[in-house]
Formats: sequence, structure tokens, C-alpha cells
Amino acid sequence: MKWTLPNILTLVRLMAAPGLAVMFLYFPRPLADWYALILFVGAAITDWFDGYLARAWKQETKIGAMLDPIADKAMVVIALMILVGYAAEHWTPWLVLPATVILFREVFVSGLREYLGDTAGTLKVTNLAKWKTTAQMVAIATLFSQGIFEHFLVMSSFGMDAQIYTQIIAGEMEDLFGLRWKEAGMIWSGRIGLWLLWIAAALTLITGADYMRKALPHLKEPR
Repeated sequence: MKWTLPNILTLVRLMAAPGLAVMFLYFPRPLADWYALILFVGAAITDWFDGYLARAWKQETKIGAMLDPIADKAMVVIALMILVGYAAEHWTPWLVLPATVILFREVFVSGLREYLGDTAGTLKVTNLAKWKTTAQMVAIATLFSQGIFEHFLVMSSFGMDAQIYTQIIAGEMEDLFGLRWKEAGMIWSGRIGLWLLWIAAALTLITGADYMRKALPHLKEPR
């Protein structure tokens, strides 16, 4: 392996993927949410930089081309696993369904690429596929931020009478602990994150179907 900066960034991103789960294993929430969000956003930024630098410095390598999509998929799959796992506390199919679509597509396309072997390299990544990856990254980062808002809201209102909490949120009492903006952040980060995840799931289906269409000529049985 050539230890170019783009390859190092890709390798760091690949190693960071299981680090998302480790954050929730060793740290309490919301610290785990903060660390996972920072780690995920940092990895997403390196995803852009390693490709840009590899092209700009003419340092594109076979190992980099192989590791880059693996690192992307590992980050997305592990992050979705964490989000769905914690959503089990208040089970929501609105999160599970798009996550299932994304995970199914990744498994299906990975299997198809493995079957096609060297031929898979001739099926170029489209701009729509890049938008799909971007939508996934932004959606997941937004959903991680929801956990931060939620747990700060819980800590700020811990032990508070339910009626007082309701009056503060309704604006009938002074909001000394910032409960209103924390609840609004929790609600809207969850909604926006879900909307983006559904958009990502739709793009995932479209790009998966396009990849299958391009692969079909290579799957035909000889007559």
C-alpha cells in the first residue's frame, strides 16, 4: 500500500467506523452522542478531501479506490445500526423502513460487485450516487444531533413536575433552563433527519436500480 495522504485519510475513516459503536459502549449519553457526531462529521469531511486530494495530486491508487467505498459503507451501516438500536426505546417504523432500504441496497450491490469481479470497475459511479451518499451522511449527522438535544432536555427537566414543564413549554412560565429551544431542537432535528433519510432511501433505490440495469448485460447466460 502506498502511504499517500489520501490513502491515510481513507484508512483513518475506515478505522473510525467501528469507533462510532465504541463511543456508546464506553461513554454515557449525551457524551456518546457528541463524540459520535464529531467522529461521523469528521469522517464525512475526509471522504471529500481524500478523493479531491488524490485527483489533484495525481495519487489515485487501486488500494484507495477499493477502500474508499468500503469506508463509506461501513460508516453508514454502523451509524444506522446505532440509530435504529436506540430508536427501539420508542420504536418508529419511520426510521426503520428507510434504514432497511439503505442497508438492503448496500448488501445487494456489494454482492453484485463481488460477482462481477473486474467488470464492476467499468460501471462508473454516477453523480446521483454521490448525492445519495451526501444525503445519507447529512441525515445521519442530523439524527445524531437529535440525541444530544433530547438528553440535554431530559437533564434540564429532571425531577420537574409535569404540569410545570407543560406550562414552560407553552410559554406560560419563564423558561430559566432553555427547555423550549432544547425541545424544539430535539423535534426538528428528528424531523429533518428523517426527511433526509427518506430522501436518501429514495436515491438509494434509484441508484441501486440503475446499477442493476447496467449490470444486466454481464449477467446474461450464454446461449
